[in-house]
Amino acid sequence: MKIPTPNFWPAARTGQRILLQARRREASVDGHRMVFLERGAPGPGVPTVVLVHGFAAMKENWAFWLQKLPREWHVLAPDVPGLGESDYRADASYRYEDQARRLQAWLATIPTDNLHLVGSSMGGAIVSVLGHLMDPAPRSITLLNSAGIPEHPNVDLDAPFESDRDEILIPGDWKGVYRMFNSVGNGKPTVSGVAMAGLLGPDLLGRTDALRHIFADMVADALAPARYLSADTPPLQVQWGDRDVITPTRCVDWFERATPQAEVHVFRGVGHLPMLETPGRSARVLEEFIGRHGH
Repeated sequence: MKIPTPNFWPAARTGQRILLQARRREASVDGHRMVFLERGAPGPGVPTVVLVHGFAAMKENWAFWLQKLPREWHVLAPDVPGLGESDYRADASYRYEDQARRLQAWLATIPTDNLHLVGSSMGGAIVSVLGHLMDPAPRSITLLNSAGIPEHPNVDLDAPFESDRDEILIPGDWKGVYRMFNSVGNGKPTVSGVAMAGLLGPDLLGRTDALRHIFADMVADALAPARYLSADTPPLQVQWGDRDVITPTRCVDWFERATPQAEVHVFRGVGHLPMLETPGRSARVLEEFIGRHGH
């Protein structure tokens, strides 16, 4: 008889939230129950900073930043519909534009005129679209190793797109889980990667069908964010790790042409997740950027 692998992640997630002094909240968007973390409250002169995680991830990816960012900020970190604690629906579309519209509907209920969007990987692709759908526009957008960015100039943004990243990002067994957590960083095995594989493996392995659906929808219009980003984009910051194997550093070159006004930070020796791999540096440059655009 096969003994089920215990899933300790729900208990760990609750403990983490308590330590971060964040509140667990729920909202309903487009037929999905969406769970999010909230710390602080909106108010005059207070930035509302929305942190949007990546594919096969969750709101808790921002835990290190929540320890670093100013306590007086109003911070929101949702589980993007389809992932984390939020509902997944087999009949829903999870293309970037659809996800952006869901978050747009949710944010319309937040009483703030000092909004800043931050997205990692898939989340970067979503906020790239979201920032251009909102009226009024956000005060700033920050992208961390964003998906949806061309790796080469003069790419046809509407051409069919193929990706083999699902081989890394959708684990089918424990070997795949280990590979995932030790590939999305700088490519080297780490103690934290092994620990996260053990903690999150059972949850990930139970989501294979949902992850394949969401990934297919992302790839169906993979470069949609690049259609929105331009010289007219709200103040834009780009953070990138130079060891990323998911979204290569050559993507940064595209911003120089399409969004020449962007503030770009490339972190040496860092992989796909600057907020986890170098939380102090990445949070500091975000804080400085929002400080310049939050008034």
